[in-house]
Amino acid sequence: MNPSNLSSLTLAITLALTLGLTGCGGSEDSTDVADATSSTDTSTDTGIDTGTEDLGSGILHTAYYEFDDNNVNVVLSGTKVVIETNGMPNHTSPYWSASNELHVEPTVTSYAKMAPGYIGDFVGTYTLTVDNSPSQATSTSATGLGAIGIAVSGAVIYNDEEGPGIPLDDAAGSLDFNGAHTGPQSYHYHLEPISFSEDDSNLIGVIADGFFLYGRKCNSTGTYPTDLDASGGHTSITQFAQDAEYHYHIQNELYLGSYYILFPGDYQGTASAIR
Repeated sequence: MNPSNLSSLTLAITLALTLGLTGCGGSEDSTDVADATSSTDTSTDTGIDTGTEDLGSGILHTAYYEFDDNNVNVVLSGTKVVIETNGMPNHTSPYWSASNELHVEPTVTSYAKMAPGYIGDFVGTYTLTVDNSPSQATSTSATGLGAIGIAVSGAVIYNDEEGPGIPLDDAAGSLDFNGAHTGPQSYHYHLEPISFSEDDSNLIGVIADGFFLYGRKCNSTGTYPTDLDASGGHTSITQFAQDAEYHYHIQNELYLGSYYILFPGDYQGTASAIR
């Protein structure tokens, strides 16, 4: 073969291989990051730096980008989402020790009424694995004691009981202005956390069955939803989903005259344990 023709053939083969490798996504150790943006923000950062990671298997639900990336890490793996938090809230509370920059004096409670322990005393991680696109179960199931959800702040969500057969009323005096207190394993919310949601449609967090929990108002209407089921759920668009999807709301029903319970109902989906 003519040397010039051989040279041309070699160049063509090299170029074809290069293009083929590029089309397959590059090196094997590269990590694909979800290309998802909020409906209100056209430049949402993604990837490990923001505490969210997509292992190349789909698009992570946009709502997960609202979670505090200093406290919460969210990974999409296959059809599952793994949410891991250190349990620390990103806002002020009298339950922080006096040496912490987020410590504030108690207002709706007092030092005498507060539960024992500071937020920093509860060191650990909490992990929840849910479906990226959860579906409602054929029957509901009751929530249990302990964590039933993870909030965008990094702290965990509890139901409306203080203990086995013990109503929250008995411990309401120990709750801070975010409706939260410490013990036995974490700082956790029982009531509407006004540091990041107060009579609005803001995202609160994700419940253990994979459905998101929002504030008392519905983003699609700007007012309180009137079609909620017994768990505070309904199907509509949200600020993070332009296709209608099932989700929960804090129910606009007063508790003890001035508060709102976060999640007093049953799971409408299939719940996973928070470990």
